[in-house]
Amino acid sequence: MGDSRVFPDPILTLPRRSNAGIVKRIRLENFMCHSNLEIELGEWVNFISGQNGSGKSAVLTALCVAFGCRAKGTQRASSLKDFIKTGCSYAFVYVEIKNEGEDAFKPEIFGDIIILERRISDSTSSTNLKDHQGRKVASRRDDLRELVEHFNIDVENPCVIMSQDKSREFLHSGNDKDKFKFFFKATLLQQVNDLLKNIYEHLKSATALICELEESIKPIQKEIEELQGKIRNMEHVEEISQQVQQLKKKLAWSWVYDVDKQLVEQNAKIGILKDRIPACQAKIDMQLSVLEELKERISKKKAQIACMMEKTTEVRRMKDELQQMLSMATKEKLELEEEYGRKTNHVQKMVKRVRFLEQQVQDIHEQHVQSTQAEESEIEEKVKELQHEIDAANSTLTRLKEEESALLESINMGSSEIARIGNEIEELEKRRREIAHSIRELHQHQTNKITAFGGDRVINLLRAIERHQQRFKKPPVGPVGAHLTLINGDTWARAVENAIGRLFNAFIVTNHKDALVLRGCAREANYNHLQILIYDFSRPRLNIPPHMLPQTSHPTTLSVLHTENHIVFNVLVDMGDAERQVLVRDYNAGKAVAFEQRILNLKEVYTLDGYKMFSRGSVQTTLPPNKKQRSGRLCSSFDDQIMDLQRDESNINEEAQERKRRKRDAEDSMQGLQGHLRSVKRRRQDAERDLMAKKLTLQDVQNSYVAEASSSAASNVDELHQEISKVCEEMREKEILLEKLRTRMNEAEMKANELKVSFENLCESAKGDIDAFDKSENDLITLEQALLDEESVPSHFP
Repeated sequence: MGDSRVFPDPILTLPRRSNAGIVKRIRLENFMCHSNLEIELGEWVNFISGQNGSGKSAVLTALCVAFGCRAKGTQRASSLKDFIKTGCSYAFVYVEIKNEGEDAFKPEIFGDIIILERRISDSTSSTNLKDHQGRKVASRRDDLRELVEHFNIDVENPCVIMSQDKSREFLHSGNDKDKFKFFFKATLLQQVNDLLKNIYEHLKSATALICELEESIKPIQKEIEELQGKIRNMEHVEEISQQVQQLKKKLAWSWVYDVDKQLVEQNAKIGILKDRIPACQAKIDMQLSVLEELKERISKKKAQIACMMEKTTEVRRMKDELQQMLSMATKEKLELEEEYGRKTNHVQKMVKRVRFLEQQVQDIHEQHVQSTQAEESEIEEKVKELQHEIDAANSTLTRLKEEESALLESINMGSSEIARIGNEIEELEKRRREIAHSIRELHQHQTNKITAFGGDRVINLLRAIERHQQRFKKPPVGPVGAHLTLINGDTWARAVENAIGRLFNAFIVTNHKDALVLRGCAREANYNHLQILIYDFSRPRLNIPPHMLPQTSHPTTLSVLHTENHIVFNVLVDMGDAERQVLVRDYNAGKAVAFEQRILNLKEVYTLDGYKMFSRGSVQTTLPPNKKQRSGRLCSSFDDQIMDLQRDESNINEEAQERKRRKRDAEDSMQGLQGHLRSVKRRRQDAERDLMAKKLTLQDVQNSYVAEASSSAASNVDELHQEISKVCEEMREKEILLEKLRTRMNEAEMKANELKVSFENLCESAKGDIDAFDKSENDLITLEQALLDEESVPSHFP
């Protein structure tokens, strides 16, 4: 069987393209050999066939003429009028061009069809551009040139329109070199190359001239700015003076208007008041008589109040004297009562003293009768035995106290050890959580590299930027770290992170307005404290001369990084100083580069283990590695870092388990020590109670022994009798003094009662006078108010 193949429709498989610039229709009138020819063209390749001399080349020539080609350029005629058909007075070329799609030329003016008309007569020729409705839009040659340049229709270029002569010349040209020259000229590459060289020379001279002119006009610009500031100030002052003049005029006229208005009102009031003068005069006379009566009543009241004031002053003076005397009498009574109480207590103490002395005499007699020599020997033996027991108990108590102190010290040391181990366990748990978080971040970075430069927040931010991209003048570039890769492996990843890691999460915008829009997107994505860098996107990629780089064999941060984005490259240079940061392998090499070799254009030195070194003048600075420094986020693979972190996590877990075991053992030992301490404390308390009991027993025995030993002293009894007699005599004197105090106290109490009664009587009698005085004072206030009211009445009747 033969092969059966199905070929797809080529029209269906071709990609979509813009329909702008496609010639849709051509119509020729009296042009060369055509009287009236109209051709409809398709969107793709069109073939026009016919016999020799039938006018096929005339259609191509008509297109050249319509798009502005000169007659000589067609190589068919020396002037445009030669294209007019013999026997006719004009020639007309009509071309319709599609204007659809994103490459359309001024679609808001022409619509979806552009009509190009070229009319040629014996004397003149004209070109008109019309919209899809046939309305004339433009007729200038510059408008036609703009259309041709927009659609890239160069009729003089053989690659666009190749005439028979050009084709013949190309095919019959000599070797390949001549054909390439023909192609180079035909495609206008030679002309473009010459133009570019010429433009480059002009640009260099213009740039030099501009720099020179800018330097020369800077003082003038500064002077102009100062003069403009003075001019603005003078204009402002002039405006203010004009406003002041206008306001003065307005103020003067406002015064005039107000005075005129007041004059009219006052004249009207004067007319009304003149009519009311007789009635007002009668009321004034009546009010004057009322005033005279009120003044007379006020004078009487004032005299009455003055009399009452004198009487009230005397009463108040008497009241103050009585109150002072009453206070003194009350004070004297209280002092006497206090002294009587003290004397009474003293007498009672003397009575108790007498009773105590009598009881002591009786006890001495009883002890003297009961004491014997045998009892004294027995008491002495008992005292020695008790003293021996007290010494043994005291030794036991001292030993128990020392044991208790040692146990307390051991418990305190154990508590400190447990607290220290607990702190170590917390620190290990904290490190384990940090490592687990880092592992999760690295797994996330493996899934999506962009998350290494901001986590999930940067994903949300990029989505927000995509939603609001039409609000940006130019789309933001970022995060910066996502546009960077390391050259020759991940060796310098940590050093680069330490050097410019602060820029990895940043986004770059072209102006302040875009920065505000990006800040709004960050708020929408819940991305707080986003770092935004503003940089001119139009600046080309910077070219750093070798003499401006650090002269060392060690790499720089910029030399180990690669980026396709020239904006990121420029930001690393201008804002990160990456070309002046040198990377070294260890501390000693970094110290030699930073401080000993005096390398030009060197700003900072970073080592693989995280050290940062730099010098400012004579000051040399070395910063140690940051313990919380991230691992290299630019690494191509995170597997090694994840394995290292997992190994660290396993070691930390083992160490934490060891610490927990030690803590449990220490707590068990602590519980045993605390139980032993409680036992020792109970034994110590029992020993203290036993020692105290033995001491009290010894003291009782010694007291009884002393009492028996002193019973023989009969002279002590006589002394006690004498002391009793003396105390009794003193008691009699105190009782006489108490009787006198009781009499004085009764007299003071009677005097205080009399003064109190007099004070109450005076207050009762003065109460009526005070009420009458208050009433008179109120009446006076009422009369004075009535007088003021009456005096104000005449003012209403001028």
